[in-house]
Amino acid sequence: MKFPHRRPPAAQDSQPSPAAADVVPIREMHALPGVVANAFTRVRLGQRVRMLRRLLLPVGPMALAVLGGGAFAKYAAQARWPRMSISFDDAARVTSAQVYELVRYVQQSNPLVLQQVLAALARDATTMAALGASVAAIVLQYRAIR
Repeated sequence: MKFPHRRPPAAQDSQPSPAAADVVPIREMHALPGVVANAFTRVRLGQRVRMLRRLLLPVGPMALAVLGGGAFAKYAAQARWPRMSISFDDAARVTSAQVYELVRYVQQSNPLVLQQVLAALARDATTMAALGASVAAIVLQYRAIR
């Protein structure tokens, strides 16, 4: 007897493990979303809160509910408010993979917001030093192109 509602074993084995879902693929690290996600994990907690707030503010409630596997759903009630309340604990829990997905969405829906995030990163000398020369060069190159 077949069970049409069950997936075949091969499809079940192809799902990434939870640990793999928290990592940005290496091939994406030099793309802008990968650079921002990498920067997010390297900056001070206060800077993380500010980056996350800038990235989340223009995102609508529906997208907040689904982006990052629902990690940002708690902010759906604050969607489109002029200010969003993000705690240090919340910013510390966000993974680079969740930030990567958020940045990809923002890059497609509102590139100006991403430019503001990059400008904030570029203004902070401590952050630029923490990112390393190659990542800093990518950020500055993107800003120059825009």
